[in-house]
Amino acid sequence: MLPWNQPILDSLRRRMDRMPHALLLHGPPGVGKLELAEGIAQLVLCESPDAARRPCGACDACRWFLAGNHPDFRRLEPEALMKEPPESEGKPSIVIKIDQVRELADFVNLRSHRGGLRVALAHPAEDMNPNAANALLKSLEEPPAGAIFLLVAHRPASLPPTIRSRCVALPVPLPPREAALAWLAGQGVKDGERWLAYAGGAPRRAMGYAAEGQALEQILRSPAPVDDRQQLERLAEALHKLALDRALSAFGLPPKYRADPSPAQAGTARAWLAFARQMGEDRRLVRHPLDPRLFSAAMLIAMPKS
Repeated sequence: MLPWNQPILDSLRRRMDRMPHALLLHGPPGVGKLELAEGIAQLVLCESPDAARRPCGACDACRWFLAGNHPDFRRLEPEALMKEPPESEGKPSIVIKIDQVRELADFVNLRSHRGGLRVALAHPAEDMNPNAANALLKSLEEPPAGAIFLLVAHRPASLPPTIRSRCVALPVPLPPREAALAWLAGQGVKDGERWLAYAGGAPRRAMGYAAEGQALEQILRSPAPVDDRQQLERLAEALHKLALDRALSAFGLPPKYRADPSPAQAGTARAWLAFARQMGEDRRLVRHPLDPRLFSAAMLIAMPKS
């Protein structure tokens, strides 16, 4: 558990008897929302007689949860994020499908194996396709007794309003900068300030960026067309942040992401802002079945020359 999220878990522990049937944990990627949701799930399932010690980490329920086989816990996520995706002829799905939600409905409507609560965790919740979202809505509208839903979302506005309205929102904000830098230093991350800036203040993302620092630096120095989807996502993100930094620089303001050390020329702010808006739209398209090389080439052609 990231240290700045522990107070949120402690607050929920004190309100266990008033736990809502559905929580929507939302905030920027990389702030520990999924880890916090898992902590909440373990808190709910823990069977320690001392409520102040929950989750205890020592009871049967905690051991099963930590081993990933608690009978009263289910995780709902795209196949592409699963540790062991189901065997299929095609590529793992990048969305949560309706069949997964139907299986979840069967789970929450059964009796608990341990005589307690049942917990369902959806991550990222905004990755449900429309049919899956409608199927989950039915369970949220008429929640089964003893079932708790934990929805984790990076972009809560992408969820249907009907789902958001049936959840208690639990914001997970960016941590204080000094706390994030101290945590990164404790994880052995070099140049934490640089990568925390590139991550927009999200420490877990900063740690991931630091791990692939050389590849990212190469993209930022010499952006070029790419051949696979993972590289395309990296390139689109890098161009988006570079464009925003250059727009700020053209306005005489300090960069936000430290994506580009060279200042932009005065008078180019409008062009860089337009490119940043276009890149924001393109970043949402990179997960679709488009040709990576053609799409990346088109992005680079649209990039301002100054």
